Amino acid sequence: MASVTSLSDNVQQHLASALSATLPEAAGADPLLRRSDRADFQANGILALAKKAKANPRELAAQVVSQVVRGDVIKDVEVSGPGFLNITIADRAITENLAARYADEAGRLGVPYAEQPGTTVIDYAQPNVAKEMHVGHLRSAVIGDSVVQLLEFTGENVVRRHHIGDWGTQFGMLIQYLDEHPHELDHKKSDVSGEEAMSNLDRLYKAARKLFDSDEEFKTRARRRVVDLQAGDPATLAMWQKFVDESKIYFFSVFEKLDMEIRDADIVGESGYNDMLAETCRLLEESGVAVRSEGALCVFFEDIKGPDGNPVPLIVQKSDGGYGYAATDLSAIRDRVFNLKANTLLYVVDARQALHFRMVFETARRAGWLNEDVTAVQLAFGTVLGKDGKPFKTREGETVRLVDLLDEAIDRASAVVREKAQDLSEEEIAERGAQVGIGAVKYADLSTSANRDYKFDLDQMVSLNGDTSVYLQYAYARIQSILRKAGEVRPAAHPELDLADAERALGLHLDSFAETVREAAAEYAPHKLAAYLYQLASLYTSFYDKCPVIKPAPPKDIAENRLFLCDVTARTLHQGMALLGIRTPEKL
Repeated sequence: MASVTSLSDNVQQHLASALSATLPEAAGADPLLRRSDRADFQANGILALAKKAKANPRELAAQVVSQVVRGDVIKDVEVSGPGFLNITIADRAITENLAARYADEAGRLGVPYAEQPGTTVIDYAQPNVAKEMHVGHLRSAVIGDSVVQLLEFTGENVVRRHHIGDWGTQFGMLIQYLDEHPHELDHKKSDVSGEEAMSNLDRLYKAARKLFDSDEEFKTRARRRVVDLQAGDPATLAMWQKFVDESKIYFFSVFEKLDMEIRDADIVGESGYNDMLAETCRLLEESGVAVRSEGALCVFFEDIKGPDGNPVPLIVQKSDGGYGYAATDLSAIRDRVFNLKANTLLYVVDARQALHFRMVFETARRAGWLNEDVTAVQLAFGTVLGKDGKPFKTREGETVRLVDLLDEAIDRASAVVREKAQDLSEEEIAERGAQVGIGAVKYADLSTSANRDYKFDLDQMVSLNGDTSVYLQYAYARIQSILRKAGEVRPAAHPELDLADAERALGLHLDSFAETVREAAAEYAPHKLAAYLYQLASLYTSFYDKCPVIKPAPPKDIAENRLFLCDVTARTLHQGMALLGIRTPEKL
């Protein structure tokens, strides 16, 4: 099915025609249409046009009003204030527009695909091999996953990349220790859970670190292993692969708990660019983008200086010949631009790494790898805070394990579901508890602008009141209950009916779903979709309170139309929540 023209776009076209007829030189001008508390829509663009044409804005507005075609879409339009236009939409237009969205067999609710989709490589969910995931890994995963859903839904070709930390000096230590204690990880993959696998690795890491710090001979052997690893020694690489495989078991278990799809083919860690590092350095040095300074290969920036006032360089290769993060990140850019043919490189990375990425992106621009056709963006996110407004820590001052945090959210949510559940089995309560708990964690993150910090408050997150995913899930479940109880009366649009104020408000908001999705995708801003969905649930609550659907039973045509509004709302909530990576249970 073709996309559905929204009411705002339709009104925009009517106003554009009226403007052109009134002021030919204003053809193509933006009427600046927006939703308004004083009418369905308000257009503010005439003030600027009047100033440009040296005309009286109210008089010009009155002339435009005389040219506006009223009828199927616009019921009424009047001049307000210094020259605003207040526009009222015909009830029939609202219902017919929603009916067109309702009839979309693809289930897209009339949301159009982007006219000129490109290829976006999105770098998100980047845990480290042989280390447990903590609360700091939450935002990259949750925000990144939602942006992936939004971009794919609007037609963008999305390539997912999980740039895991799987290379570096610590692996020499781990590999040497395992080589000397071969039974530490002696089990089959099928015999162990993800958390147990990481527990084994964690124990192994601590034992290796203890020996490394206390035994100089072991330290020497471990450092030699780092050289073997970087040189591609088969036995050392095989041991390294074992660590990566063990860690992946754990990663997948955590991402499964987060209800996220992470595909093995999308995991391309630091090691994936190892063969490109020398060439990256050669290209930068030969082009003059990078220069040798005290033996290291550096890129300097006049506008980036340290506390001493001297320029802070980006070190691509260390003086001892080793490579830093910059070499890996620049090699990844080359791969993503020239092999994956990306138009956009999107990095969902902690805001504290902003300086690093600013220097990396500028280096890639100087090298010609980024240009007008290929852009790189850091979608920087803030910190997860505790209730006290400080970085989230355990009582002992340690970083909170992500698994523990998710398990607690599921436990809290399960208690809420059990309290409300009337006809759910224990198995269903457990399933709903997981969906509600994980949804609560994700929504708390996604309803906040990514670049802001937010407080992690489980009591608030699983509340049935306020701006929470539980409130939205409950609204969806309530609609499903109404549809089940409606019996033989089925949802059906009746454009001939006049709409109550609560019906009109709900219908107009439903109409802006496509526009909101498009904006959230274009700006990598899931919080805008979250805000839309919360307002939708709030408007539905008002509609439900003021417009009886089943009891007391209204006339059949009104009941059918109200059930239709219920169903369109449910479908919109379901699709919108899915784009946030959140489930909508049929029953709560």
